[in-house]
Amino acid sequence: MSLLFGPKLVAARAVGALSRHSGRGGGTTLPGRMLLRMAPDAISELGARLRGSSTVVSATNGKTTTAGMIAAALRDAGRTPVHNHAGSNMTWGVATALLEQQGDEGLFEVDEAWLPQVAAELEPRLIVLGNLFRDQLDRYGELERLADDWAQLVAARAGSTEFALNADDPLIADAGRDRDLARRPGITYFGIEDARQALPELQHAFDAKHCRRCGAPYEYERAFVGHLGHYTCPNCGADRPSPDVAAMRIELDGMSGSRFTVRAPEGEVELRLPLPGLYNVYNALAALTTSLRLGIPLREAAASLESVEAAFGRVETIAVNGTDVSILLIKNPAGANEVLRTLMLEANRNGGGSQLDLWLALNDRIADGRDISWVWDADFELVAAHVRRAVCAGTRAPEMAVRLKYAGVPPGAIEVEEAIDRSLDAAVAGAAGRLFALPTYTALLELRTLLTRRGLAREYWA
Repeated sequence: MSLLFGPKLVAARAVGALSRHSGRGGGTTLPGRMLLRMAPDAISELGARLRGSSTVVSATNGKTTTAGMIAAALRDAGRTPVHNHAGSNMTWGVATALLEQQGDEGLFEVDEAWLPQVAAELEPRLIVLGNLFRDQLDRYGELERLADDWAQLVAARAGSTEFALNADDPLIADAGRDRDLARRPGITYFGIEDARQALPELQHAFDAKHCRRCGAPYEYERAFVGHLGHYTCPNCGADRPSPDVAAMRIELDGMSGSRFTVRAPEGEVELRLPLPGLYNVYNALAALTTSLRLGIPLREAAASLESVEAAFGRVETIAVNGTDVSILLIKNPAGANEVLRTLMLEANRNGGGSQLDLWLALNDRIADGRDISWVWDADFELVAAHVRRAVCAGTRAPEMAVRLKYAGVPPGAIEVEEAIDRSLDAAVAGAAGRLFALPTYTALLELRTLLTRRGLAREYWA
């Protein structure tokens, strides 16, 4: 360690304090960026100083929520994690958390493409891999490249690092087995066993069609979320592994959440999750599997999840001028389809007479991905008949309006106002009840900044 490392830490912390005091944002990234520029090995150095080991969570969808669930279980168990809770999940976000927080162990959500580098620097005890979906192809390239990188990571670290893997995602599950299909050491699988929750048919935005070992088409018995489901390879036998931790007897209650039974090696527990959608059942399974690997008993971990709060921008509900605004991030076809599926369940409650007021903000900035063609693979048709009013905002608001029109939303129910503030105000003023806000990533940041400045929400990096 360099004798100058201490002063570099002081300088980076000062930059963070100034950034937050200015109110211009950057509090979750700027300190880490500066520190890594001055000390490229800062993550390794600070990670080694933790009294306990580190856990890393990665996925295309759900890593912020999953990490938040794990953090809740750790805190309830009397443990204090260093956690990048605001969702800054590249190296500078991890460095900022290590720089500015005190804790017993590390808990970090990490971007899919940055996972191999962060794992090499942190040397985590446990890595949790939730799912891989098509997302931001202009930034990450084809999905198979990420799957190859993750498979190499698991193969290289199996035996020294433990892994919690989604058995229902063939892009992830197969990494947990060696050439002879034997399970690698330190692998724990989780998945859904309730066939009643399967989709009526495979979605057209389907990502994992062919076996990663032999190239033969998978045969799907059922799919739950995108390509997550029960599958077999009729050619080489690389079938879905049997999950160690599984969700059974699932009941989805729209925006109210879900109820299901969790089966694990130490027994079963009934869980009422306050977060909606089947995708959050997967997040809960990942969190429970992780908790068990970290020494937290099943019933204690499940109790923590029953009182978990929504992560930033992931089903947060904030009152705006007397109207409840529920914020549901959408950023790719698989995630958007699950949000739409949840809204359809909500509309069909109470006899199916409910109508939906929507605010949709579509941006095409770097962090969103420049290519917005993914909105045509999101099944807005699911909710079109239930939409009372839709206000489209963001840099590509007109394109979102066109997508809704072709989905079957009456043109008279669609309004376009690109400005985030004016469009939100218009949507709130015209809402008949709860307003559902569906922003892409940078639009979410704009929305939350707006609500914070109005005194309606706390700073998202606080």
